[in-house]
Amino acid sequence: MKQYDVTKIRNIALAGHNGSGKTSLAEALLYKAGVSDRLGKTADGTTVCDYDPEEIKRGISINTSLAAFEYGDMKINLLDTPGLFDFAAEMNEGIRASDTVMITVSAKSGVKVGARKAYNEAVKQGKSKMFVVTKIDDKDANFFNVLTELKTVFGPTVCPVVVPVIQNGAIVSYVNLIEMKAYKYDNKGNAVETEMPTAEISEKFEYRIDGLIAAVSEAVAETSDDLMEKFFEGEPFTQKELIDGIHDGMNRGIITPVVCTSATELAGIDMLLKEIELLLPAPHEVYPAEAYNPAKTIVEIECDKSAPLAAYIFKTVADPFVGKMSMIRVMSGKLEANSEAINSTTGNPEKIGKLFTLCGKKQIDMPFAEAGDIVAAAKITANTGDTLSSASRIVELPAVEFPKPCYSMAVKAKAQGDEAKISTGIQRLVEEDPTLTYIQDENTKEQILSGLGEQHLEVAAAKLKGKFGVDISLSVPKIAYKETIRKKVKVEGKHKKQSGGHGQYGHVWIEFEPCVSDELIFEEKVFGGAVPKNYFPAVQKGLEDSVKKGVLAGCPVVGLKAILVDGSYHPVDSSEMAFKTAASIAYKEGLRQADPVMLEPIGELRVTAPDDNTGDIMGELNKRRGRVLGMEPVSHGITLIQAEVPMREMHDFAMYLRQVTRGLGYFSLDFARYEQLPANLLTEVIMAVNEE
Repeated sequence: MKQYDVTKIRNIALAGHNGSGKTSLAEALLYKAGVSDRLGKTADGTTVCDYDPEEIKRGISINTSLAAFEYGDMKINLLDTPGLFDFAAEMNEGIRASDTVMITVSAKSGVKVGARKAYNEAVKQGKSKMFVVTKIDDKDANFFNVLTELKTVFGPTVCPVVVPVIQNGAIVSYVNLIEMKAYKYDNKGNAVETEMPTAEISEKFEYRIDGLIAAVSEAVAETSDDLMEKFFEGEPFTQKELIDGIHDGMNRGIITPVVCTSATELAGIDMLLKEIELLLPAPHEVYPAEAYNPAKTIVEIECDKSAPLAAYIFKTVADPFVGKMSMIRVMSGKLEANSEAINSTTGNPEKIGKLFTLCGKKQIDMPFAEAGDIVAAAKITANTGDTLSSASRIVELPAVEFPKPCYSMAVKAKAQGDEAKISTGIQRLVEEDPTLTYIQDENTKEQILSGLGEQHLEVAAAKLKGKFGVDISLSVPKIAYKETIRKKVKVEGKHKKQSGGHGQYGHVWIEFEPCVSDELIFEEKVFGGAVPKNYFPAVQKGLEDSVKKGVLAGCPVVGLKAILVDGSYHPVDSSEMAFKTAASIAYKEGLRQADPVMLEPIGELRVTAPDDNTGDIMGELNKRRGRVLGMEPVSHGITLIQAEVPMREMHDFAMYLRQVTRGLGYFSLDFARYEQLPANLLTEVIMAVNEE
């Protein structure tokens, strides 16, 4: 693939709701551009972008894939992102590397939550946007209803550019409102110009055409004072004025064009490629990226190939054969193969080996990549979110924000001895996916894998098996219960054993009382040498070993103060081990008498959800024994609910919230403190802990 000037590059992220046709649209664009010789299908697992074995098996996109291709005198870097909420990190990475986000909306099902999320993320990252209404050929499709819905949801910036002409429920042609021409498509997706629709074709269409032309003109008029003046004078815009106006409006975020396509019949795909060339901003036209220099001052990074290097690693792919592969967006300067750069994030030098561009899994070697382009590098040590700079100008680009993991499962190896391989494999997956975390729970000693949902962790487990040959099982994590006491007691502990010859003798009186401490507090108030001082450490050690297990369910004991007040010893038979055992006997008896109780962990919950769902969520939190502490508006139609909830009730809350808010809600749950477990749950918890 030849090198392209920054003016001839377009970086596009395909985003939208799961099943809205992103991968099929990418396939149609690649086929129409002559990159592939057959039109692959998602259901058959034959698409260019969904090449991972898990994607083929499940029939969904799991990873963001790069499909770079040439069309005319342009290079288009197409980033196909997943629509499932479990893989939201992939969408964020793809949008970060793009200049335009092409949001797919099904003509059959309309605007779904995935489209809203993609739009909001594009706005957040300052990207231009375009809507592509897909599946226009479906018998249940209704383009004009979807167009109305787009305007209702996303506001007046929505501007139709390509619309269908419908007669008796069937599409007879497509109208390009910029060219003011109509086209018919044959069964191979080839366009033939036809007459513009008249009232005979559709009694309402003439009115619609006038209204749509007015909508385009009004949107373009907003982009400059001169065009606004011309619009008010009633003069029609020229084709060049329409193209330049929409191009400028997209770049400034004040126009969002709408086109329609059928990926299966290839209708409208040629027009979409034309709009990509004419309407979408090139990398040098977008606002300069902001970065931080070593003094933490903000500097602007212009998209200029003659400037010092600044490149952002937006995605990492873990491959057991190739090693780590990093996808890089070059923001300025020139990234060369077999060169050296500075990793601004870590401060370490980075050896750059081979560079290549990708079209799905196909790799094409590149000697270098210049400002505005996207490239992949193999076997570099940098991670997702790191910045590569030249030594002459060290800058660090802000890392993209990812959703926090909210669904956790305990990991166990199915085969004995695979524990080390699990750790190595998951570490590679965590490098690839920033929304996965893998830790050991300090209290339960379980290995915990956390992600964004059930399917997210299932896919991680499948990748672990497929890529690294490690089979794991996932189970609900144990809850870290603890025990404590509620009253003060004084007990005796005596260990006396005579077995011929040297015996064992230890005798203590210990007071146990509640206190506020996670660790055992030990004191001694022995008078008259009843217990010699050299045995105090043995008594303390015996108690410290004992508090690891309580008397109710064998959980660690907290909030315990032990005071050694009396005892006795034998000049020959007493030993440290005897006093350690005596302390343990006193502990067991003391805790039984001191009104022991179970403690459960309480979490601090922050739920962000649409106003319409707050009542349902608060009702659900009450069922889960939660206490709602307050509510506050976050933005228009969105409310933050703060609550405290027992951790044992929250394992499947992520699934509940996603279902009730249709994916719009999210939450964070952090450990706050321990509280007494209600008496009605005590037997159930003790049985569950003992079974474990």
